[in-house]
Amino acid sequence: MQGNLVPLAAATSCFVGSHFLLSGPLRRVIAKSLGRPTYLTIYSLVAIATLTWAIVAFDRAPAAPALWDGTNAVAWALASVLTIVSLAFFIPSFAGNPVLPGRKAAGLGTVVPTGVFTITRHPMMWAFALWALAHIIVAPTGRSLIFMSGMIVLALLGSHFQDKRKIAGNNREFAPWQRRTSYWPRLDKLGAIGLIWLLAALVWVIITLIHWELFGIPAGLWMWIG
Repeated sequence: MQGNLVPLAAATSCFVGSHFLLSGPLRRVIAKSLGRPTYLTIYSLVAIATLTWAIVAFDRAPAAPALWDGTNAVAWALASVLTIVSLAFFIPSFAGNPVLPGRKAAGLGTVVPTGVFTITRHPMMWAFALWALAHIIVAPTGRSLIFMSGMIVLALLGSHFQDKRKIAGNNREFAPWQRRTSYWPRLDKLGAIGLIWLLAALVWVIITLIHWELFGIPAGLWMWIG
């Protein structure tokens, strides 16, 4: 590994690793000894600090060389599709999501999944993973591979561990929910979110325009018409 990518690898590893440690083995220990509010404070501060470190390290890492031409039409089209899908998963993921902080699990065992939850029970995490994958496709540099791969591991492996924690903590409610839903996105259910696809496409156009204005790099649709 190039020496100037080591800080980024270290920062990304700390961000991902600290999340797994604090949400896994250390969670119960800290919450029991210091209280849940203190645990949440520690978790949040560590997450903010390590993510900030990773972002700064990413910005300072070399942007080249690329492993392939991420600006070719096929790569750009694929990344655009993945980004729209990630937005279509992310936008409705806040409504009725039983794993968001503060949500009560009571009655979840009888809930019939609808909308995006018929596709996957982890729409938000899959949104992050697909967004990161899209960035790897169009910017296949060492720094993107390190940082974005860390995001993918955190999102998808973190979701798997979360499933196990929920079952261990409340099997009566989460076991039926997990039987009715899928960890992996179900392609045959993509039509279940209907007009969300149009909203996702509109948000994609706006975000890629902002991306161009802020970073000077045309993305998505603007790559072809800019």
